[in-house]
Amino acid sequence: MYIDQKYFDSWMQRLLSQVELLQKKVDRLGNKDNVINDEILLDNQDLCLLLKVSKRTLQRFRSSGKLPYKRIGKKTYYLESDVHKFLQSGFKSFVD
Repeated sequence: MYIDQKYFDSWMQRLLSQVELLQKKVDRLGNKDNVINDEILLDNQDLCLLLKVSKRTLQRFRSSGKLPYKRIGKKTYYLESDVHKFLQSGFKSFVD
């Protein structure tokens, strides 16, 4: 079976452009950070992995008022700046 080189090249070019389009869409979906007022929002899973603690530990921090949080629907979020303040205050009390 013989395929014309020009036909093959144009077909491959169309295929490549479709793959690039799909890659851009995937990149956009993957880069959707939860952001509010130019500040990153972390959810329970993000913070558990970051701090290497359980969900129950985060709940204790929230209940004690040590870690501020936001509720959006049924999900709990933490502002990145609040997490930094929480960590700094934790280290200060640990050092003192």
